[in-house]
Amino acid sequence: MNQPHLRIPRHVAVIMDGNGRWAKERGLPRVEGHREGAKTVQRVIDGCIEAGIDFLTLYAFSVENWKRPRLEVAALMRLLVEFLRARHEEMLEKNIRLLVIGRISDLPERTQAQVEKSISATARNTGLTLVLALSYGSRTEILDAVNQLIAQGPRVPVTETEFSRALYTAELPDPDLLIRTSGEMRLSNFLLWQMSYTEIFVTKKLWPDFSRDDFREAVHDFAHRERRFGAI
Repeated sequence: MNQPHLRIPRHVAVIMDGNGRWAKERGLPRVEGHREGAKTVQRVIDGCIEAGIDFLTLYAFSVENWKRPRLEVAALMRLLVEFLRARHEEMLEKNIRLLVIGRISDLPERTQAQVEKSISATARNTGLTLVLALSYGSRTEILDAVNQLIAQGPRVPVTETEFSRALYTAELPDPDLLIRTSGEMRLSNFLLWQMSYTEIFVTKKLWPDFSRDDFREAVHDFAHRERRFGAI
């Protein structure tokens, strides 16, 4: 798929929407939609490796998601731990590096421990960088960056480069392509600073139904867009 004449995004970000609706349509508990959505994550990871994409950022749990019912939040944290444990050997075999952005200290201790273990185990991998946004909100990130810069003392003016380095995503390039499933037409407080010039691909497919072919379609669509970044 990674053909010389096609422009491949270096960094793909995904808003994985529709797990709850997928489960509701089938008369299942919401957690089953999240469990099925985890299978889609693996399909998209494989699609990124196939396409030669360097970075994949998944909006896995937002700061707003803490408002969900306690049992659902607990189930999501368990699923995250299960996913990381189940994919441990595979991440090593496929040379995948794991990073996490967000307020990680908000996560339960057991979840934090597994996240830190997976990050450490994959730190030297040089293939796809998988970034999980956990307890993440872009407005929170921007405020954290502002407060970090203030704490460093007076610096006027602050440049875009300096501000970007204060964000959770300091070591990442900005996303080239955002994929959002379930047909919603909003950014949902996700990477607002970083996505100033990101191309957006929206599909009505619910996240658990999003296939490798759907991912290929999104990448193919990106490859044929003209990116001018404000120029003519």
